[in-house]
This record gives sequence, structure tokens and C-alpha cells, in this order.
Amino acid sequence: MTALTLLTLSGSLRREATNRKLVAEAARLFGPAEVIAADLNLPLYDGDAEAAEGVPAAVRRLADQIAGADAIAISTPEYNKAPSGVLKNALDWVSRTKGSPWADKPVAVMSAAAGRAGGELAQAALRHWLTPFQPRVIAGPQIHLAASGSQFGEDGRLESERYADALETLMQRLRAEAERG
Repeated sequence: MTALTLLTLSGSLRREATNRKLVAEAARLFGPAEVIAADLNLPLYDGDAEAAEGVPAAVRRLADQIAGADAIAISTPEYNKAPSGVLKNALDWVSRTKGSPWADKPVAVMSAAAGRAGGELAQAALRHWLTPFQPRVIAGPQIHLAASGSQFGEDGRLESERYADALETLMQRLRAEAERG
């Protein structure tokens, strides 16, 4: 079989964001693959700008990355009990592109947050937001990384065996779905 392509999306733009660390760890546990980290630093969606200038090149690139990926891993922070605006903006922009890049894509959703619930509400909202795009969202195990700032070692790996084991299972299930086609 040819190498799989895994696209990772972090709902946080910060360089040292725990959601970036979480999708990087997910990619490591996914196993051999070409890993592409999506750039969600996109202009805010504006229908007038779209009408005047069309869909920005960065958005078309993201849609092409989604369409070309064999599997997708998304991690969202939780801001005010919801996913980040960065992630919502990216979903809204991609919905304006031609085709259905998300359709039937295997997707693993996870969250990392400072609070004790680990972004559980944000993750539930994100799963709901993905519904109209009709991807194959992996049911679980659900990863809600609580107190995320203290969960990673210097090497970037999860220090909690419980979280690491659950993430490995989620990534094995994502890989199986990607290999299934």
C-alpha cells in the first residue's frame, strides 16, 4: 500500500499551543505517513470579500489538503465553552469551496484545554459542526486532555499513560479507517 497522508489541524494558532502538541503526538502515534500540518491562519470569512475577490488561495490550499488527505486529526481548544473561532472560520471558509473535501474522510477529533474537563464541550460542538460535511468521525475513545499545559514532557510526548494509551487507540482506529478507504 502507498504511504498514507495525515492532515493535522490545530484550532490554536499559538506556536507552543497544547493543541498543536496534541495533534503532533497523534501524528506520531498514527504511524508511518506523510504528515501535513494545516495552516488555519486565514482571513476572517466575509461574504462581501468573497464576492469581490473570490476564495483566498490559502483557503483553496486548505480545501485541497483536506481533499487529498487519507485521514485528518483535529484538536480544538475550548474558549467560552466552544471551539476556537480560528477553527470555525476555517470550516466556514472551506464550505465555500467547490466540491465536498470533507465527504467520507476519516476524521479523529480531540481537545486540549486548561480546565478539568479538557475541552469536552468544545469537542462536542466541533463534532456537531462537522455534521453537514459528512466525514467519518471516529467515535472514540474521546480525548479530552485536561490541564493540558502540564501533560507534555520536554520531548513533546504525553506523560500520562492513560491519555497516551487512549490517543494511541484513537489513532489506530483512524489508520484502520484510512486503510479501509
